[in-house]
Amino acid sequence: MAGREPKKHEMPTQKPEIRAHNFDEVALGYTMELAEAEAVRCLGCKNKPCVSGCPVNIDIPEFIAHLKQKDIEGAYEVISKTSSLPAVCGRVCPQESQCEHECTLATKLNLEPVGIGRLERFTADWHRNNKKTAPEKPVPNGHKVAIIGSGPSGLTCAGDLARLGYAVTIFEALHTAGGVLVYGIPEFRLPKSIVGAEVETLKQLGVEIMTDVVIGRTLTVDELFERGFEAVFIGSGAGLPNFMNIPGESLCGVYSANEFLTRSNLMKAYLDDSYTPIMKGGKVAVVGGGNVAMDAARTALRLGSEKVYIIYRRSLEEMPARKEEVEHAMEEGIEFHLLCNPTEVLGYKNENDPRDPKNGFVRAIKCVKMELGEPDENGRRRPHEIPGSDYELDVDSVIIAIGTSPNPLLKDTTKGLEVNKRGGIIIDEHGLTSRDKVFAGGDAVTGAATVISAMGAGKIAANAIDDALKGKE
Repeated sequence: MAGREPKKHEMPTQKPEIRAHNFDEVALGYTMELAEAEAVRCLGCKNKPCVSGCPVNIDIPEFIAHLKQKDIEGAYEVISKTSSLPAVCGRVCPQESQCEHECTLATKLNLEPVGIGRLERFTADWHRNNKKTAPEKPVPNGHKVAIIGSGPSGLTCAGDLARLGYAVTIFEALHTAGGVLVYGIPEFRLPKSIVGAEVETLKQLGVEIMTDVVIGRTLTVDELFERGFEAVFIGSGAGLPNFMNIPGESLCGVYSANEFLTRSNLMKAYLDDSYTPIMKGGKVAVVGGGNVAMDAARTALRLGSEKVYIIYRRSLEEMPARKEEVEHAMEEGIEFHLLCNPTEVLGYKNENDPRDPKNGFVRAIKCVKMELGEPDENGRRRPHEIPGSDYELDVDSVIIAIGTSPNPLLKDTTKGLEVNKRGGIIIDEHGLTSRDKVFAGGDAVTGAATVISAMGAGKIAANAIDDALKGKE
């Protein structure tokens, strides 16, 4: 491999001291020259190990081969055969633990893997900026399918079915389509115009999207069947936030990350003329170590916080957030309190003046230091408290980012729909639930996971729905 570049080409980004004060996209994307140089690093392996690491099975060597020939539209056509959201995946997928993890450059040659995600993003962005023709609408096959939720799994299932000629209607509870892509992921990581463009492509394929419809309240699953839909896919996500159940979590200034990010991302609370209030400034503690915690911390910083802390009970090595997101947070000045765990949120109380406006608001968070012991059932080392190591951290607000669970509304309003003890909908290997012709996938099944895994579940269910409605086993 003489002459092979040992490292992937760096992605141009905003400088930390600038980006920490705006909501513009941090990563600026490859130029044509950088994309061509990175594409050349791909070996074009015949056994395609990278494809096995992709939940939606994009033919990665094939699309990169087109890039090598400067055929960018051809590369896009390869990607879009199996992915309905290429511009999204190129930005937010954990490629380092999926396709890039299987790259031969890394596994056999001890070099950095090909920047597959960066090349996918470049390809999708080039197509969006240069190709203005709408995709060809498929010939209708006479069948109707309802999709509950317009997040990654719902959009993927809808796109795959629409390409097969199905009349697909998506029912979205919020006023904007996109699910977690619009309410959960910040603008600086995933611009909402990108999501909007991907949704518009699905509309051009014939997908109908009905917003402000809460299935389980506005309509039930059974009523969808009564309206002529022959199959239903549930991709309602996991929007029910988890809390620590420690004293003080009901104080003013304590948010779930779900609420905090929804206010900022979807309701535009960061704008001066927004109708949606959000706490700005002061000191903020974010509890958790995943991508959502990084998103919340970096959003709080951009909202004007003077200091932002990440509190995580394990070490940096165990932190589940993407390495890139952690690095970006550190570069922006966010302070990490590792091997620490909150035990109480402390509130302000003026004994002399019950009308003091600060009464009932957060003043500090109490934490205890931790040490790692033996691995738990998932193989991660279990943290244990160090006695007598308690300390207080002065903060003005606290954001809890320790995960979410599926909302129980669909379970409670759909007779015969079975869920597990965590509230996830039980499915078989094809995405079929305990109800005939009712399928599910994504976070509604697994709890909070990745965008790309939800997309993979949407693809599996689309194939199964197609088989079921065509009378196949």
